[in-house]
Amino acid sequence: MKHVSLILLMILFISCKSEAQQEEASKKFEVQKTASEWEAELTDEEYKVLREAGTEPPFSSPLNKVKEPGTFVCAACGNPLYKTKYKFDSGTGWPSFDRAIENSVVYSSDMKLGYERSELLCADCGSHLGHVFNDGPEETTGMRHCINGVALDFTPKEKS
Repeated sequence: MKHVSLILLMILFISCKSEAQQEEASKKFEVQKTASEWEAELTDEEYKVLREAGTEPPFSSPLNKVKEPGTFVCAACGNPLYKTKYKFDSGTGWPSFDRAIENSVVYSSDMKLGYERSELLCADCGSHLGHVFNDGPEETTGMRHCINGVALDFTPKEKS
């Protein structure tokens, strides 16, 4: 009986924490839209990843191959997130960067896999981008921002 009570208490704590995080997140982002507005603007795949924190299949994004200078922006709101110069091939199947443009992402945490992971959200609209891990290039930041390609649009640098 004691174990059942403890499990129920843990479930209550986790679900309360999740709702509180969602409430807090929805208050702090500059771009605010209803679920219906996001659904009307995004493709089904974009909505699943950006608004429901889904994950695209590995090696499915054409952005994995982008090497030309430019900026990767949030597919939901256009916020500039990453520069090509910070991109590297991690071999994981998702676009990977060793850092974001300053103040362009915010960190949250998720427990979807049963352990805590550091989630990356667009700082302007709160859309889910991916996760950050500490197995990136040691010669730069040591971090790997593992980003869903569907969460990004690419803007090539204009040639002068």
